[in-house]
Amino acid sequence: MRIHLTTTPSKTIVPFNYQPVLTGTMHKWLGDNPFHDTISLYSFSWLNGGEITKKGMQFLNGASFFISGYNPAFVKELVNGIRKDPDIAFGLSVNEIMIQEDPQFGHERIFHPGSPIFIKRSIEGKDYHYTWEDPEANVCLTETLQHKLRKAGLDDKNIRVGFDPDYRNRKIKTIYYNKIGNKVNMSAVKITGSPEQLAFAWNVGVGNSTGIGFGALK
Repeated sequence: MRIHLTTTPSKTIVPFNYQPVLTGTMHKWLGDNPFHDTISLYSFSWLNGGEITKKGMQFLNGASFFISGYNPAFVKELVNGIRKDPDIAFGLSVNEIMIQEDPQFGHERIFHPGSPIFIKRSIEGKDYHYTWEDPEANVCLTETLQHKLRKAGLDDKNIRVGFDPDYRNRKIKTIYYNKIGNKVNMSAVKITGSPEQLAFAWNVGVGNSTGIGFGALK
């Protein structure tokens, strides 16, 4: 299930690295509950509708973004939290909530990124960040989604996730989160599997750290 949110206009410049603020707002809305887990079965997009300035972004007409979760109870708690305290930061405050049920999927779909896709593995005690240039990247994406499927008690067989080689605008960027640089991918992905597995991916996102704003899928 997905909720689409729109906000009031920003009152100050929104810094480029607003991601930790948005993550903190998510935690505020959810409150003390079991959804803050070691692996997140939810995802959220970055803010849309801003104008880029030298110091950050302005949302003169407000911002829009979406949050998705596999468990309907997660969405219910989130909506309740938003209604109690809709403020985000920088003058942005949620003024509209639209709920979207899971679409009907087939057995294959190309998804576009709602936020950059992050792939991380620990190798000999060091973190390595994979990009679509690495031959292991698609295996890592598939493994992570399979792990989340098992966590949710769903079938993890015959699911495949891979970067779309035909996506023209794919880019590799370094995004800083709390002063730590993360190499991320702006690219569409192709997912094959059962309709239930594709709906699951649409909700939880792909790759690592979806709980802090990476890997959301449109």
